[in-house]
Amino acid sequence: MKQYRNSTTSMLAKDLKSSRSGNTGCDVQQAGAICYRRNESGRLRVLLVGSLRNGRWGIPKGHLDPGETSSVAALREAFEEAGVAGEVDPEVFGSFSYQKESTPHRYHVGVPLVEVSGIATDFPEKTIRKQKWFPIEVAIRGVAQSGLRALLKRLR
Repeated sequence: MKQYRNSTTSMLAKDLKSSRSGNTGCDVQQAGAICYRRNESGRLRVLLVGSLRNGRWGIPKGHLDPGETSSVAALREAFEEAGVAGEVDPEVFGSFSYQKESTPHRYHVGVPLVEVSGIATDFPEKTIRKQKWFPIEVAIRGVAQSGLRALLKRLR
């Protein structure tokens, strides 16, 4: 009973702190990019990047600047996080949502496809973020978010 009371008290304290600070969470729009290419034998490969928070594999993604479309933001994020240059599809391929453990916000990610034509040798997050090309089947198993996994299955 004591353990239950302590955990309930802890949850109530967290809720009270959250409501006092006005930090009840909000919806945050983001753009992400499924960066792909085909190898010499024509097999589809997807570029994944490691999260700075926990190292899990995902796609380049981030905020939209004011007035920026998802496709422009996706290409910007792909360059910043992985050095990607390529052709972005102006249509959004799909979307997924997720929530970080460290914040009450809900993130909604619009995801266009980017056909990669090159990788820069220098880009903003080169020294702090890992990136790797994966066969589509491996990428599907390796990504952290289930919504992203569903998008990659559609791409396959």
